Amino acid sequence: MVPRMATSGLETYKELLLFLTTAAVVVPIFSRLRLSPIFGFLAAGVLLGPFGLGALARDIPALSLVSITDVEEIAHLAEFGVAFLLFMIGLELSWERLLRLRKLVFGLGALQLIVSSIVLALIAVLLGQTPAAAAVLGGALAMSSTAIILPSLAERKRLNSTAGRAAFSILLLQDLAVAPLLFMVAALGAREGIGSAGIVAALAPAILAVAALVGLGRLLLRPLFRLVAATRSNELFVAACLLVAIGAGLITSLTGQSMALGAFIAGLLLAETEYRRQIEVTIQPFQGLLLGLFFVSVGARLDLSQVISNPAPTVGVAIGFVAVKAAILFAIALLVGLPRRPAAEAAIMLGPGGEFALILIGAAVIADVVPPAAGATTTVAATLSMIAIPLLVRLIDRASPRAGAGEDLALLSLTPLQTEKRLIIVGYGRVGRLVADMLTRHDIPFLAIDADPDLVARERKRGTMIFYGDATRMELLRRCGIHNASALAVTLDSPDAVEAVVRAAREERGDLTIVARARDAAHAAKLYELKVTDAVPETIEASLQLSEAVLVDVGVPMGPVIASIHEKRDEFRRLLQAPAGDERERRAIRRSESGPG
Repeated sequence: MVPRMATSGLETYKELLLFLTTAAVVVPIFSRLRLSPIFGFLAAGVLLGPFGLGALARDIPALSLVSITDVEEIAHLAEFGVAFLLFMIGLELSWERLLRLRKLVFGLGALQLIVSSIVLALIAVLLGQTPAAAAVLGGALAMSSTAIILPSLAERKRLNSTAGRAAFSILLLQDLAVAPLLFMVAALGAREGIGSAGIVAALAPAILAVAALVGLGRLLLRPLFRLVAATRSNELFVAACLLVAIGAGLITSLTGQSMALGAFIAGLLLAETEYRRQIEVTIQPFQGLLLGLFFVSVGARLDLSQVISNPAPTVGVAIGFVAVKAAILFAIALLVGLPRRPAAEAAIMLGPGGEFALILIGAAVIADVVPPAAGATTTVAATLSMIAIPLLVRLIDRASPRAGAGEDLALLSLTPLQTEKRLIIVGYGRVGRLVADMLTRHDIPFLAIDADPDLVARERKRGTMIFYGDATRMELLRRCGIHNASALAVTLDSPDAVEAVVRAAREERGDLTIVARARDAAHAAKLYELKVTDAVPETIEASLQLSEAVLVDVGVPMGPVIASIHEKRDEFRRLLQAPAGDERERRAIRRSESGPG
């Protein structure tokens, strides 16, 4: 007999354990099959949900241990996945870059939402819905899925395409519209008129919350992360990242906005700081897991029995509203100046429904605005359309050229850091600063990384492109653009750290030019074994510089001196790069380093 306390604990954490097991199984299998893990999470949700194994658990109680019987148990946690996604998107942007998208956000995005809502509402009226129900259904189905579209685009490396950026702009406007739509549902449920004064009164708390987030964020976020980084505690840094992302989301959710909006604003504010890249590396695992949980919750809501028993209404609604939305968005995109191909791609991606449609329709059914039957059919239709999104993105990716192959990217003028060709300096102490000074003199752009928060703060004030972070983590180098870097200079004073950075960078890019600082000849030889392009031993370089000064001071002409120094340096380099069989020569170099005097 299982103790009651143990049973209670199992019930409490059962859904979480099921999800973690699903993640451990789904991601490797679908990666091996070269399919998006999103499909796996959605399928797992259908299988384990209340309409899959959960339905059988009523007759076979043992199945309740391996099924999700209550979607709401994981839905609240899954909402954090969408919030973290928008937080990461905000980190990739900045206020300046967001301003560049304003025409698409408030032009294309607003037109899409307004026109689609009106047209879909009119169709709902023609199908027999009341004006109030039609207004809610039209607004809900006009929304698209941020949580599925953006990860699918990122996975296919299409976020930086014209269609990807247009899709992001529209999704951002839709997130901003969640609060007004929820207010509309509440007002219709109370059978109150929606006057301008009522709208202002309802939205005032949300506007004040956003203003407070922006104002306090600019004042407090940089000092907070500088204080946390100074402790050199990874645990505290993780806690600070979670606090900011979740805290900002909760503030906006308390005022009627979506959690995703607050997290997005926090990301925008942190995008202007030197901690941006390390925060991205820290948040990424949480975002991936929680987004997976979100997809499981979406799949768990899908009642396939309803589709199988009476497919015509559900499938008809799904195909109908997707086609209407896609046609409207295609026409509007052409109207605002998008090329035909990106306009068609954005229309296809944004045609399906989104997660906020499920929230709005559920709230409308509870408020007795939308009839339960119509709400159930529309919810299943929206969920079916969401499941098709990753497949649509894959089809678009195969049929369309990559960004830059005939697309007009100037329309959006948003260039992520990862696409800029810069030399990366890891370590910005006295050696790294000297390297940077020489690069600046020759007009070579660079980006620096250092783990000293005070140093990073000082250099940021001087206008240096520098980020705080641990460069031994490969994900940080990726975030700083190693895939497109012109070269990598490693100037850290810790031999172990230098080797870790070199090893990670070389595994990532076999063709990258890597120049590394070495403590002595033995360390340089080890770095050459790790395939650095050049290793610079401090002891040898100091000896060569001293020799140069002595020769010049005793009257040897500068030209022959420089030539002999270069010749000696090349000789050392050949010996240090030699295979292990030339160990005798290496020992001679080490003896010369440690000899008397």
